[in-house]
Amino acid sequence: MAKIKSTFFCQHCGAQFAKWQGQCTSCKSWNTIAEELIQKPDKKDWKSPDRVTNAKRIAKPLKVSEIDTTKEARYTTDDQELDRVLGGGLVPGSLTLLGGEPGIGKSTLLLQISLKLPYKTLYVSGEESQQQIKMRAERITAQTDNCFILTETKTQNIFKQIETIQPDIVIIDSIQTLHSDYIESSPGSISQIRECTTELIKFAKETATPVLLIGHITKDGTIAGPKILEHMVDTVLQFEGDRNHVYRILRALKNRFGSTAELGIYEMLGNGLREVHNPSEILISKKDEELSGTAISASIEGMRPLLIEVQALVSTAVYGTPQRSATGYNLKRLNMILAVLEKRVGFRLGAKDVFLNITGGISVDDPAIDLAVVAAILSSNEDIAIPKEYCFAAEIGLAGEVRPVSKVAQRIQEAEKLGFTTIFVSKYNKIALKNTEIQIQQVAKIEDVVEHLFG
Repeated sequence: MAKIKSTFFCQHCGAQFAKWQGQCTSCKSWNTIAEELIQKPDKKDWKSPDRVTNAKRIAKPLKVSEIDTTKEARYTTDDQELDRVLGGGLVPGSLTLLGGEPGIGKSTLLLQISLKLPYKTLYVSGEESQQQIKMRAERITAQTDNCFILTETKTQNIFKQIETIQPDIVIIDSIQTLHSDYIESSPGSISQIRECTTELIKFAKETATPVLLIGHITKDGTIAGPKILEHMVDTVLQFEGDRNHVYRILRALKNRFGSTAELGIYEMLGNGLREVHNPSEILISKKDEELSGTAISASIEGMRPLLIEVQALVSTAVYGTPQRSATGYNLKRLNMILAVLEKRVGFRLGAKDVFLNITGGISVDDPAIDLAVVAAILSSNEDIAIPKEYCFAAEIGLAGEVRPVSKVAQRIQEAEKLGFTTIFVSKYNKIALKNTEIQIQQVAKIEDVVEHLFG
């Protein structure tokens, strides 16, 4: 009998050590190193020997000029939001990792996609029985003959079924529940996650089969398991949202085959997730009367223009120390804008509480939202409502200047499409649009904006 070997892994970053120690020298975390048993018998390939010659693609070195990319057609998922975030669909042989909080809808999203796909799909679940998945599938959509459901956690058994069915796409729910015979540790441990992912990568690359993985996240919001897991896969998607709200946001944190700036929005309904093709309508509140402290910003996420409502509340600090709070916006940037308004424009906001909120539960990094933040703060401070037909798209500099932003033409066209009559942009933006009905108000300083809005 072979001697059972043990080693020590950091449960935070996955670093390996020969013996236990209190602090991980890689990530500097304390008390995260745990012992795991490792027993590696002679490894066999994921497939049987007689299947080697039938693999869809056997790798061999080629010159760059000889590589043909025309055959690598993507698998479209019949889900426009997911295809946009992925960069056009699933790439053959790619590994995609989907992370998100418990109950946010990860399993629902991938099951819904697998039921829509015109390709033969194998949905492997290590968390639910086939009966549970069937009940959810009946609630989501009509039945299909292309989707196969497998309840299994052992990778060797999964690969046996893959050899039998030979699916075009494989979905794993979730990677933390899988375990391999080659590692003598519990499912979800560092070594098991790394080994199972390695086996799936080898399978995906050799057979040109796209594999989608669902990953759990920790209380810190990061994907559970070693950080190397995110380095091993080709695409990392984050499914965000609040379980108390109906809207979900899909972002790409890493994408080897497309942009990481794209955004997909879904609405959680009783019969599954609905794609939201015009997110500007849900990100702007419906109200009967004009209220102070709200402004609309023309933002861009990837190639997608969004009209986002910014809400601000400015009040006297009754507890002595002024509070600064921001939801969906960078708090340090809010403090910078308040300092600019205090120093350059002369508004006395140092003794007042300032609260800022981006509606819809999303987080915005686009600097073009700065001018809308300024307008909302000043509107609440003066208690004067901004006309609901106005929107803003510009960055604010430390000198109080209104700076130009990119893709201003797309922002203007989106604002005009949604019925806005006036948009405030920087004076230094070069605008080549013609035959537009919306009034383009070009401003150079914050004082110009204040004069237009409040006289």
